[in-house]
Amino acid sequence: MTNQLIGTRIKALRQAQGLSQNELARLFGFKDRQTVSAMETGVRRITASELLLAVERFGVPLDYFTDPFRLDGEGLFSWRQTGVAPDRLSEYERTAGRWIGAYRTLAPQVGRRAPLMRRALGLNRLSRFEDAMDAGERFASELELGPVPALRLAAAMEEELGILMLMVDAHEGISGAACRLPELDAILIARREVPGRRNFDLAHELFHILTWDAMPPEHVEYAGDFGGNRVEQLANNFAAAVLMPTTALESYDGWAQLDMEGLIAQLNRAADELCVTSSALRWRLVALRRLTRSKARAIPEAALRNNGREPRAENPPELFSKPFAEVLAAAVDEGHVSVRRAAALVGLPIEGLEELLTVHRVEHVIDL
Repeated sequence: MTNQLIGTRIKALRQAQGLSQNELARLFGFKDRQTVSAMETGVRRITASELLLAVERFGVPLDYFTDPFRLDGEGLFSWRQTGVAPDRLSEYERTAGRWIGAYRTLAPQVGRRAPLMRRALGLNRLSRFEDAMDAGERFASELELGPVPALRLAAAMEEELGILMLMVDAHEGISGAACRLPELDAILIARREVPGRRNFDLAHELFHILTWDAMPPEHVEYAGDFGGNRVEQLANNFAAAVLMPTTALESYDGWAQLDMEGLIAQLNRAADELCVTSSALRWRLVALRRLTRSKARAIPEAALRNNGREPRAENPPELFSKPFAEVLAAAVDEGHVSVRRAAALVGLPIEGLEELLTVHRVEHVIDL
C-alpha cells in the first residue's frame, strides 16, 4: 500500500461522484483544496483516521484502498463491442481489471518486469490511411511475422513488445479490449470468436496500444472491420495491413478479372489461408485498389459468412495465456499469493486453477 495508490483511488472516487477538490476538502475538514491535491498525487500521506473517514464518506470497503489487485483510477480501457449495456460492460471491466491487476502486481515479484521503454507508432489523428497501412506492413516485416502473420502476432506482442495478451470468456457482444497502465499494456480478446475475427481484433487493439499517447481511443467502440471515427478507421487499416501485407497477397492475382463466383471462391480460400475473415480481406483489397468498391459491395454477405463454410465447432485458444499462467504458478510456489487467492483472482475454483496451469504446460505444485 503506497501513498500514490491510495491517492489515485481517492481521486477516482471523487471524479466518479462528481466532486471538486474544494468539495472533497470540506468533506475531510481540510482548509484548502491544495491538501486534497497533495493527497491525490501521493505527495501527502493520508493518515489512518483519514482513510477510515474516506471509507465512511465514500461508502466503499477498506480494501478498495488497500487491494493491490484493483485498477481503479489507474487502468484506462478501450472496449471493442456491439450492443453491450453500460452497466454490464462496467461489471466486466472490473472483472478484467482483477486479472490485469494480478499480473501487474505479481509479475515483478517473480522476476518478470515490464519493458523499460514502450514502442510507439509515429502516427497521429492527421495521418493518412495510407500511412497506417504502411505502418502495418512495416510492423509485419520488422517483427518477421512470416507468410501468415496472424499465426505469430500474439507471440510477437508478448515476446518483442512485452504486452500482456489474454484470451478470455467475455460477455456476449464483447470482442476485446486494450488496457493502458502506467507500467503495463494489456489486450483482452474474446476467445470464442471465430479465428479470423479474433486475429483482426488483436491487430486492431495493438494499434491502440502503440498510439495511445498520440490518439487515446474511446472507452467504447463498435466492433467492425470498417467505419467508426478516424482513429478507428486508422486502426482498421493498420490491422488489415499487419494481417494481410502485400507480400502475403502476391500469390493471389487477377481479383478484378474474376467473375462473381470465382471472386467469392478465391476470397474465401485466401481468407482461410491467411487466418482472417473474407469480409476483412475484401475491404483490404479495396484499400489496395485491387478490387473496386462497387464490386466489393455487390458480393452477397451470406457468401462470405464463416469464409463460405458451414459453421463448425472449433476449439478456442486456452484461457488467458501461458505467460499469465507462469506468473500465477510462480507467485503461488514462492508464497506471494495463496492458492485460494490466486484461484479467486481468475474466477476459478482451485481445481480450475490447476487445470489452467496444466493446459498451458506450466510446472506447478498446487496441492489440492
